[in-house]
Amino acid sequence: MLVINPGSTSTKVAIFSSESVALYSDIIEHEAGALSGFGHISEQLPVRREAISSWIRSKGLTKDDFIAIVGRGGIVRPIRCGTYLVDDALFSDLRDAKVTEHASNLGGIIAKEMADSAGINAYIVDPVSCDEMNELARVTGFPGIERGSLAHYLNIKAVVRRVCREKGYDFSGDNFVVAHLGSGFSIGPVEGGRLTDVNNANEGGPLMPERSGTLPLSGVVRLAYSGKYEEKELLRLLQRKSGLLAHLGTNDARKVERMIDEGDEHAKLIYDAMGYHVAKEIGAAAAALKGRVKAIILTGGLAYSAYMTSLLTSYVDFIAPVVLVPGEDEMRALFEGAKRVLDGEETPLNYEEEIIR
Repeated sequence: MLVINPGSTSTKVAIFSSESVALYSDIIEHEAGALSGFGHISEQLPVRREAISSWIRSKGLTKDDFIAIVGRGGIVRPIRCGTYLVDDALFSDLRDAKVTEHASNLGGIIAKEMADSAGINAYIVDPVSCDEMNELARVTGFPGIERGSLAHYLNIKAVVRRVCREKGYDFSGDNFVVAHLGSGFSIGPVEGGRLTDVNNANEGGPLMPERSGTLPLSGVVRLAYSGKYEEKELLRLLQRKSGLLAHLGTNDARKVERMIDEGDEHAKLIYDAMGYHVAKEIGAAAAALKGRVKAIILTGGLAYSAYMTSLLTSYVDFIAPVVLVPGEDEMRALFEGAKRVLDGEETPLNYEEEIIR
């Protein structure tokens, strides 16, 4: 099986055997000039597809050697989690950026183009725009504004499955709190295999490496009316240039920890505050589960940090055991999602039938 995971300037590729062995895994770096000339991300398709085809040939393989191709799920309309066959409707929404332009949209587009030419199926798995939130979680104090879901579903679902396999837990029956801690944070309760509530990292939650998280409302309103920023500029400021980056000049937690080791008290205050607010978010997720939590799972890049995981554990281990699953193995998660369909464990989902709203 061929796995494709596009980023803004690179494409991760991997080939897995039917025995779940990763035979090859690489990152194809694209020259900036090769991609910058396109007005829309979907127009990058020929360049990326040829780069992937060339990589496949370098391994002595052809398209006829694959049983399926799976791509990273892009930002589509809200749908439930699962593995989706990339049909014409899903392909169209990804290509036309019906929701928004994003490099991940290319995952399903490239997968279908290549799969069609080989006479096999293309899939996507647990895209970020999945939505399993319960109705209580959607309600806000202002009619007409609802909380929505945009989260690291692919990694969250994969790590819960992995922990269940390793610990003997029940994916469909047990409850968990998962904190995905990367450049953005997704923290929420997983109930019966469903992520029933979650902070949208672009709109709220703890302060993060480069996102502001939840802010005092009056301050945001004053900022918006200060005359200093256009709408897109202010959104970019809050979503890409805030958090640790704004406070400390870096979004790299490793650098912040070195600053702390060198005695920087301000760096320690900000970093510890980030951990404090993550712990509060975990506690809120546990409350949403009425305290019935089998384990708290910390994942994403920050889960490699002994400093941060120790800090978080000191706050939340009274709720449930803390399990560390550092990093995010997106390529294997994509492979496993498609393999469950090919093995008959799950039925591939139809995009149009699963659109929530």
